[in-house]
Amino acid sequence: MTPRRSEPDLSYLLDHTSHVLRTRMAAELAEIGLTARMHCVLVHALEEERTQAQLAEIGDMDKTTMVVTVDALEKAGLAERRPSSTDRRARIIAVTEAGARVAAQSRRIVDGVHEAALDSLPEEEREVLVHALGRLADGHLKTPVEGPATARRARQKS
Repeated sequence: MTPRRSEPDLSYLLDHTSHVLRTRMAAELAEIGLTARMHCVLVHALEEERTQAQLAEIGDMDKTTMVVTVDALEKAGLAERRPSSTDRRARIIAVTEAGARVAAQSRRIVDGVHEAALDSLPEEEREVLVHALGRLADGHLKTPVEGPATARRARQKS
């Protein structure tokens, strides 16, 4: 009695693969004492002087999550809050030398997780997949639509 699908279940395919990719990344980053959010803050704070609010926006984190993340980085000696060199009212997140070393290590981990996923595909499909996902992310699926409730985790395949 179930109606037949007229299109592939794109939501499941994207949700499931994204969920599995995130769990693999989380497991590997945990081995060096980082979360994905900590990694995100470190690598983006290294790029240029950025405030906590700017880093929260880049990492799609709310204020509370960002504060907890930076607190953890400070406690680990990987980053610190400092006055901005360009705006004395603003405080930036500065990565310590130890943080820069860990960020380089975490970058290799993240790149390795991505590389392993792409390496599981035939070479000619890798570029097509990345290109197609990039077009969706920059085009039709660029902007989320606000709804009454947000989905929290990937659906499970039945």
